[in-house]
Amino acid sequence: MQDVQLDYGDAKMAVELPDSATVIRYGVTYDDPPSVDAREATVEALQKPLGMPRLRELASSTKKAVIGFPDRVKGGAHPDAHRRVAIPLIVEELVAGGMPIENITLLCAVGLHRKNTLEEWYSYLGKSIVDKFYPDRIVNHDAEAADIVELGTDEMGNHVDFNRLMAEADIPIVVGHCSGNPYGGFSGGYKMVVTGHTTARSIAGHHTPETMHRDDWLGAHTCSLMRRQFESIGKAIERGIGKPIFAVDAVLGQKSQVLQVAAGRVEEVEKATWPLAERRTNVDLGRTEPYDVLVMGLPRNFHYGPGMGTNPILSGLAIGGQLSRCWRVLRPGCVVIAACLCDGWFNPGWFPSYEESYEALQEFTNATEFLASPRAGEIAERYEYRHSYSTRHTYHPFHAMSMISGGAIVGQRTAAAIMVAPKMPRYARGMGYVPVKDFTEAMELASRYVGRNPRVLCTPECFSGGVAVHLR
Repeated sequence: MQDVQLDYGDAKMAVELPDSATVIRYGVTYDDPPSVDAREATVEALQKPLGMPRLRELASSTKKAVIGFPDRVKGGAHPDAHRRVAIPLIVEELVAGGMPIENITLLCAVGLHRKNTLEEWYSYLGKSIVDKFYPDRIVNHDAEAADIVELGTDEMGNHVDFNRLMAEADIPIVVGHCSGNPYGGFSGGYKMVVTGHTTARSIAGHHTPETMHRDDWLGAHTCSLMRRQFESIGKAIERGIGKPIFAVDAVLGQKSQVLQVAAGRVEEVEKATWPLAERRTNVDLGRTEPYDVLVMGLPRNFHYGPGMGTNPILSGLAIGGQLSRCWRVLRPGCVVIAACLCDGWFNPGWFPSYEESYEALQEFTNATEFLASPRAGEIAERYEYRHSYSTRHTYHPFHAMSMISGGAIVGQRTAAAIMVAPKMPRYARGMGYVPVKDFTEAMELASRYVGRNPRVLCTPECFSGGVAVHLR
């Protein structure tokens, strides 16, 4: 037997797996392509942008620029993190073109996430660059702002809204991270534009069951409906504001280290970065037989913030995301086993709408029915929750709905979803999981669905170990 430590709340859960089980670990099962010097790669990319002139050639003393950058959720905070390196270099380019630094604004592209605080900006951007722009010229995007630019609909019928600061900038710039995302292919590119700088109405065009419950939503690839929606909305934004957006994207590795940087027109940057992102993200296990059981564990604090491993909606989304990453090596009718604290702490200080959303979900037979109901719409549009998002650093109420949608694929795509040792089992049941007291009981229950001696896949650090990969 193999002894494995699964993430479990604030600690670890020791479990025994059969010797035949495959345990996925960075540096053992797979590794990243070589990293590059982040500063050198960014300087070179800015000197040779794809499909656009250099920023210093676009800049002038009378023009204004807005630099949109990813929020705290992804990208790392180490000294060579992409946005930490890229933003000062972009500013240097603009100033070299004659633009006064007072004409440059930094825009935190939170989308429907909680607005970032000054302390958080310091943590992942560094104090030096933040202090050059704080307080007036480093701001959070607000999806509820009264002056959002409404640009109608795109060719697919999606609503197209956009941040006014970015829309009215002479030079709109976005800094993005190109890495495998369990929902929506790769981050960065047009995804950065249309999820970070728009509104709930616009995001509702793609973060819903109609898009997220399709076969092509699973896994990191670039030909899904969601990815086509990102491109369609992004190009409609560029047409609507009458100018192309200048992107500076980096392909990221496991520890958010920079593997490649490309700059220029968004679609050209996507073409340049996707091949390496594909090679880094999709790991071939060299197997022909699919796995029967997927095993994972959830820490308390990851990705969206404290409580993600205790809040049942966010825990469900995380498990659904990892199922998506592993989908191509799992058999139809597989079983998912997740060690999860799930104690019902929703972290209302960050996620005030989530508990009400969870309780309302219990009134319906499934997530799709709930999300299509007036009840879900009323919660997502509640003034108090939206006002809290704008003024109190909390998540937007529609965020809960999109998370419910993503997490619902677990019940749709597996024979059983088992949660090990939840502190409040009723919350596990409310999300469609079978709660059990320990891992031995979970494996015994799984055997009823997939037979004795199942083929087991374990991803023990998929949430705590960095930027997880997708398996083939």
